[in-house]
Amino acid sequence: MDLLNSNLFTPWTDPESGVTSYILSKKVAPVQEAFYFVNDSMSGDGRYLWFYCAFPPSGTAAQGRTLGVLDFQTGEVRHFPETQFNHASPYVDPATGWIYWGMGDSLWRRGPQPNECAERVGFIPADLIGSRHIERFATHLTRSADGKEFFVDAGFGLQFVFGTITIETGEYQFWQRFDRNYNHAQFSPTDPDLIVFSQENHPDQVTGQTFRIENRMWLLRRGEAPRPVFETPTVVTHEWWDRDGQHVWCIKGKQGTWRVNIATQAVEDLAWPKGAWHSHIHTSGQYVIGDTNMRFYRGCPSTVRFLNRETGQDVRLVDNPEMPGLVGERYHIDPHPRFCGTEDFVVFTTTVRGEVDVALTPVADLIERTSG
Repeated sequence: MDLLNSNLFTPWTDPESGVTSYILSKKVAPVQEAFYFVNDSMSGDGRYLWFYCAFPPSGTAAQGRTLGVLDFQTGEVRHFPETQFNHASPYVDPATGWIYWGMGDSLWRRGPQPNECAERVGFIPADLIGSRHIERFATHLTRSADGKEFFVDAGFGLQFVFGTITIETGEYQFWQRFDRNYNHAQFSPTDPDLIVFSQENHPDQVTGQTFRIENRMWLLRRGEAPRPVFETPTVVTHEWWDRDGQHVWCIKGKQGTWRVNIATQAVEDLAWPKGAWHSHIHTSGQYVIGDTNMRFYRGCPSTVRFLNRETGQDVRLVDNPEMPGLVGERYHIDPHPRFCGTEDFVVFTTTVRGEVDVALTPVADLIERTSG
């Protein structure tokens, strides 16, 4: 907590709620963003905080961002230009603080210290890709429940190919091939042979048309055919696993957040936050963090709120102003709030300073403000 009050951070207090967040004002890149909310951006002990970096007009959210890291023990902030990744692939090893990412046909990793080097972990076989252009290595990397593999939902040419890479050997195993865009594949936290994945809006590379989502959430077991989570086609967004491996969470449009039993299809509707965009659940199950918007476009205004399910009270962390122009459009600057590391902090992206910044809010403060 002492580091939050150092010159690395700028405190910012929300005028409506009085909640104080701490913005990482030590800049190693013009644009510094929190991770996409599916993956934790902190090491398990809370020492290392990784974040996305962009250097406008270079790159996009799909291709060309890099990684920075804050070392809470030494107070150093570092940028590693060799970590250029695509989509939201970076994954932090909670035990070591090492970062994994995907670019081109390969899975890479490096440690958080400046004397550590990038290492190639594995790659998609060349005979599987052929001469096709690789658009995506992985939407966001997730690790199998036994810790042995990463899941890879690659896109190249006109195909979308699912498989795994074994961390120790780099071996690639093919799972499934699709002719339309399926993505957001995530390993179950309890079953190393099961993933949840998403039917996404499909951009046709030949006609330029977009084919919309018809049935969003699917399950795939290794060696079996994929099956939808719901028997009736259902459109939701932004799904992630519950820690129990028996449920998946998702966003149901303006209704808020759903928790879905993958065996029975039973839905628990939190009905919060209204106008939901993304949300994330604390390990205890009692606290929820979410962001909302009134009208979606890249760089649009957004609000981050915290819900205490025990008391039913919620509180605002920040109301992000619009970020117009190239920066807002290009780098996927949604807040993406998440409980991170030891879950002492919520980490999110904010634009309150007129820049794209990473911010942290102490969870204890949020609980205190919603417990009365």
